[in-house]
Amino acid sequence: MTTTSPEVPTTQNLALAIDIGGTKAEAALVDSNGTVVSGSRFRRPTGPLASSDDLAEAVRSVLGDAVASRTPGSTLLGVGVGSAGPITVADGLVSPLNLAVWRDYPLRQLVIDAVPDVPVTMRMDGECITLAEHWVGAAVGYDNVMGMIVSTGIGGGLILEGAAVAGPTGNAGHIGHVEVGGFDDPCLCGGIGCVEAIASGPKTVAWANRQGWVGATGEDLAAAYAAGDATAIAAVERSGRAIGQAIASATALADLEIVAIGGGFSRVTPDLFRFIREAIAKRVAFGFVTKVKVVPSSLSDAGPLIGSAALVHRADMLH
Repeated sequence: MTTTSPEVPTTQNLALAIDIGGTKAEAALVDSNGTVVSGSRFRRPTGPLASSDDLAEAVRSVLGDAVASRTPGSTLLGVGVGSAGPITVADGLVSPLNLAVWRDYPLRQLVIDAVPDVPVTMRMDGECITLAEHWVGAAVGYDNVMGMIVSTGIGGGLILEGAAVAGPTGNAGHIGHVEVGGFDDPCLCGGIGCVEAIASGPKTVAWANRQGWVGATGEDLAAAYAAGDATAIAAVERSGRAIGQAIASATALADLEIVAIGGGFSRVTPDLFRFIREAIAKRVAFGFVTKVKVVPSSLSDAGPLIGSAALVHRADMLH
C-alpha cells in the first residue's frame, strides 16, 4: 500500500502593486518573477469627473480587493504605488495633471492607512513602467533606458547606468512635458508644444477633429487609419513626429540606448513607431542619438502594475 504525502504549499513573496492614472486605479499582487498573480487584479474608474473622495475610495477598493485575494502561506513584502505626476516623493504627495481634484494629495498616507503594517514605496508611473521594461520587458539587458506611456497622457521614466533615476522630487523622466519644435499646442502645465499636448490619444483625436474628422476616440482613429483616411494618417504622423523629436532630445541629453513605449494609444497603428524613428533619424550628425532603439512594450497593459511591484521586488535599483 502506498501513501501520498500532503502537498506543502509554496511560500510566495508578493508585492501589492497599484497604478493610478487619469482613467483608472488598478491593483494586483505580483510575484518575485514579475508575474501578476491570477485572480488578484482589480480596477476602478477615476477620470476628470470624479471627486477627491471618489478617487480615494477607488484606491481603497482595489487595494482591499487585491489583499483579500491573497492565498494562505504567501508573504506580502510591501506596497508599490505608481501615480501619474507630478509627484513629491519625499512628502508622499501627488498632483496628477489629468486629475484636477488632487493637488498635493497625500496618496502615500492613504495607502498606508488602507494597508497597515506593510512598507509603502511611491514613485511616478513613468519610472514604474521603465522599471518593468528593464526587469521583464523589452529593455532587459540594457542599462540606459527610458520607458514611456502614450495614452490619456504621456509619461516616462529613466534608468541610467543601471539605476532608476527619480530626481529630488520624483519627477525625473517626465518626457510628456518636454516641448518640441514646430508645434504650438497649449498644454495644461502652462507650456506650449509639450509632447503630451500634441501626441496623447485625446489630443491626437482633438487635432483630427479640428481638421474635420468626425471620430471620437483613439479606437475610432485607429480604424480610420487602417481604412486609409487621410486626416487620420496625418494625425498619427504628426503625433509620431512629436514623440520622435522628444526622444531625440532626451537621447541627446542622457545618451539612451533604448526607449520602450506602452500605453493604449501606442497601439493605434504599428506605423506610429515608423514615424517616431523617422523623426529621430533626422539627427544625422549625431550617431549617439540615432543609435537609440525605439520599441513597443512587451508587457501589454500589465506593465504599470509590474513596474509598481518592481518598487518592492527591485528596490535595490532605487535612488
